[in-house]
Amino acid sequence: MKVVMTPMPVDADAETEDVKYIAELRAAFPEVTFQQANTTDEMVQEIKDADVYCGWPTREVFLAADRLRWLHNPGTGIDPIKGIPELIDSDVVLTNCRGPHAPPMADHVIGMMLTLAHRLHEQWDDQRAHYWNTAKYSRRQVEIGGRNMGILALGGIGMAVAERAQGFGMKVYAVDKHPDKVRQENDAPLPTEGGDVWGLDRLDDMLRISDWFVITAPLTPESRGMVDRRRVGVLKQGAYVVAISRGGIIDEPALVEALQSGRLAGAGLDVMEKEPLPDDNPLWDMDNVILSPHASALTPELFDGRRAIFTENLRRFLANEPFLYVCDKQAGF
Repeated sequence: MKVVMTPMPVDADAETEDVKYIAELRAAFPEVTFQQANTTDEMVQEIKDADVYCGWPTREVFLAADRLRWLHNPGTGIDPIKGIPELIDSDVVLTNCRGPHAPPMADHVIGMMLTLAHRLHEQWDDQRAHYWNTAKYSRRQVEIGGRNMGILALGGIGMAVAERAQGFGMKVYAVDKHPDKVRQENDAPLPTEGGDVWGLDRLDDMLRISDWFVITAPLTPESRGMVDRRRVGVLKQGAYVVAISRGGIIDEPALVEALQSGRLAGAGLDVMEKEPLPDDNPLWDMDNVILSPHASALTPELFDGRRAIFTENLRRFLANEPFLYVCDKQAGF
């Protein structure tokens, strides 16, 4: 059996760590042939007779496969699948690594919230300027305890955010495509005592009461543009927005206008509709916006977790056991 390994995405130490990891795989699974492919040409060549592909292939690469049975995405979002309709319609099983992403991404959400609430980004600038003005921050900071948080999609990331928000004394509400399933898989009350989880038909209701609105939904045809200009207008006056999963879910021009007018208090954005963010985008220079370069999950534990999931799934594949984290190719997550 042949497995094609491609570089771990956005891992600064991928070159060294991938070599080490492949050596570990060869020792653990001596009956398997592991082939590293770093360029598109190598990927096209090596996938031809591969049973397993670890990485995210282009359509050109996928169409070169003759006997592929399992494709493993060493990330979370599978929205690039829309560019490979043949994969969606195929019998190839698609898995991902959604588990290890949730804790660091949820930590990042809370970090952005605290930074915005206590204006820490301004205080860091004051520190660099050697500027001391206590009165500057009088009545300009807000507490997050006792506030309402609204979460769009209560999957692993959304649940991790909800758990942390509960620790700060927030009342958490969420909307999800499958609220009954969420309730069955978790202890009620959910997400936190005094809050609730609703269907997507209650999104407007949640937006109206949210002091903090957090986007943790995958990008699918259904979620793309879900928080459109009208719904940005539905958001509670003075609310904050944190987008952590994918860009393209919230209408960015409408968000910018609401932030510039002061109707929304601030935003923390780890994801944008177009990445990298264009130089002329006004979000770069807004005092009430914190940007990070789609980097919220990138801890050492994340990369270790990604590799551990593939190792376990490979063991399961060889043993004909059910995979971890099988994706719904039709649904897009």
